[in-house]
Parts: sequence; C-alpha cells; structure tokens
Amino acid sequence: MYDRIWNKDFILLIMSNFLMHITYYAVISALPIYLVSELHATKSQVGFVVAAYTLASVLIRPFSGFTLDRFDRRVIFLIALVIYSMLFAGYLVAITIASLILLRFAQGLTWGFTTISASTIAVDIIPAPQRGEGIGYFALSTTLGMSVGPVIGLFVCHHWGYIDMFVSGLFISLASFACAYFIHLPHRSENRKHIQFRFNNLFDKNSIRPSINVLIIMITYGGLISFIALYGREIGIQNSSLFFLFFACGIASSRLVAGKAFDRNGPGKILTICLLLLIIGFPLLALVQNAIGFYISALIIGFGIGVVFPTYQSMVNNLADDSHRGAANSTLYTALDIGMGFGMIMSGLIAQYISIAAIFAISSVVCIAGLIFFRLYVLQFYECNKVV
Repeated sequence: MYDRIWNKDFILLIMSNFLMHITYYAVISALPIYLVSELHATKSQVGFVVAAYTLASVLIRPFSGFTLDRFDRRVIFLIALVIYSMLFAGYLVAITIASLILLRFAQGLTWGFTTISASTIAVDIIPAPQRGEGIGYFALSTTLGMSVGPVIGLFVCHHWGYIDMFVSGLFISLASFACAYFIHLPHRSENRKHIQFRFNNLFDKNSIRPSINVLIIMITYGGLISFIALYGREIGIQNSSLFFLFFACGIASSRLVAGKAFDRNGPGKILTICLLLLIIGFPLLALVQNAIGFYISALIIGFGIGVVFPTYQSMVNNLADDSHRGAANSTLYTALDIGMGFGMIMSGLIAQYISIAAIFAISSVVCIAGLIFFRLYVLQFYECNKVV
C-alpha cells in the first residue's frame, strides 16, 4: 500500500491520463467543424457522430468494470490503450458520415476500458484517507488534457489540416501507452479469481443513486462540448478554442480545493455551491452573446463542472470495497456516458430546430433538477452507507 499521494506510479498514471485526454479533446473540439465544413453534415448529424463514441462507451462500461475486478488491471489498461491508439489511423480513411460513426463507435469501445482502468488504478494507489484530494489531482490531469487538447487540435487543423491532427492523435496516444507501461500496482487479493460473471457484478448497487445524479448533470456537458465551437463561431468569437482554456482554468482552480474540502466536510456543501454555479453560468452563456459573456461563463461553468465528477467519483469509491471498485467506477462512468450521449443527441436536435443558445438555457433547468435530486435522494444515502 502507498502512504503518500505523490509516488512514481501515480505520477506516471497522471502523465498517461493527461496525454490520453489530449487526444480525446483535440478530436472532439475540431470534429464538429470538420463534419460541417468538409463533409457538409447537418447539426443533427454532428450530434449523432459525436454521440456514437459515447454510446459505445455506455455499452462496454459494465463489462470493463467486471473485467477490471476479475483480471489484472494493468494488463487490461495497456491492451485498451494500444487499440485506442491504433484506431486513430482510421480517421485517415473514414471520409463519410457513416464510416465516421462506425469508427467513433469502435474507438468509444476502447475509451470505455481506458478511462475506467485509469480511474480504478488511481484509487488503488491513492491512500484512502486522502482519496478526495488524490482523485482531485488525478482529475486535474484530465482538466489539463481538456485545456491543451482543443488548442492542439484546432491549431494543427488551422495550420496543417485535419489529417495531421489525426496523425498527432496517434503519436500522443502512443506516448500515453509508454507512460502506462512503467506503472506497477500493489498486490491484490486472489479472491478476485472467484468473481463470477453475473449482473450484480457488472454494477455496484450502492453507486446507483450518485450515478443517476451524474447522468442528469452531465446531460449539460454533452451539449456544451459538442456545440461550443460552433456557437462561438455563430456569435462572432474569433478564437473559440480559448473557451476551453478559460473552462479548464475554472476546473483546475476548483480541483485544487474541492478534494480537500470533500475529505474534511463531505460532499454536501461543495456540490451544492458548484451546482448553483452551473445554474448561473449556462444562462449567462446563452444570453450574453459576446466575448465577455462567452469567457466569463467558461470560468463559472468550468469551476462548477470541475467539482462534480471527481466528487461523485470519490463518493462511489467510498461506498464500495476493493473487490467491487471496478464495478463502482463502471456504474459511474456508464451514467456519465449516458448523460453525455443523450445531451449530445438532444442538443443536436435543439440546435437544428431551435438554436444553439437554447441548448445552454435548457441546461440551467437540467442543473436545477440535478441539485434537487442530490439534496433529496443522494446526500443522506451517502452519509448512511459509506464504507470509508
């Protein structure tokens, strides 16, 4: 067992996760513009293409969680990362909407394994008393990838083209694999060999309520990442990629304080505050259609979103023991993907038939529902059932 957060394996894992998320956000930020400008896709088609990735993740998540609980987590992580990397070559030949949907679906299957593997391994090597803080730092590597990825993706597309962006994704993801290869995990109990393939081993029942809460909230995030670049161009923002930088600054600042706040006082106060920030930030983005509103809303929404997922991740891991940790993370990530995928599809339809601004106005209402659900159905359940 590790007695401190910052050990060699945790640093390698953070580097691997950071590089992996650079590739994801580089593609997701540039893909909608590529689809519209190069393949002449409609806004609803954009929603379906980006959602195919998430749909695949949803379908594979429960099985990836079981696999991580039953087999060697490091090996599963490495295999998934290699396949994920190789699939970037597919973007070089996928030149139709249908082929891109198939490719995104295939890569989404591997993403379902890589993200849960990394998150589960992170919990394995973070000391339990500092779990909230450690997960916050781990999530910060995702944030940094989120901030750097769109800048790299849009910069490469602008200067060299989309093909070079996809090739860059291939090499960066291979660098992520190289970091992961040198990670060594603590010994796990051999009891894992007796875990059977049953439905109750695919999900963790104590994680269901927090995961439903994440599903509701992340509907808004699916719409945000799918259409913010197009929205920026629509309202005359010259460099919409800066939204992701301000957004990432908000997330980074929240994650530096939220983890310690969670370890000291639990999730009640910090999640309530941050959900209120989302309720304020989304209408600001929808109604103040200029650079000031665009970037200030990025900071506000970023701070709110930055607390949500790592806090719920700490909660579900505190509700599960080691033998069900993969299933707990799988349950949470399945909810995340369903929420994002539904948000992407619905946002595409809302953008097609109403407006992109309407997506963000409706997102505020969704966050109100998420806050009510948290206060009524999740908080007390967590306090009564947590293991750690």
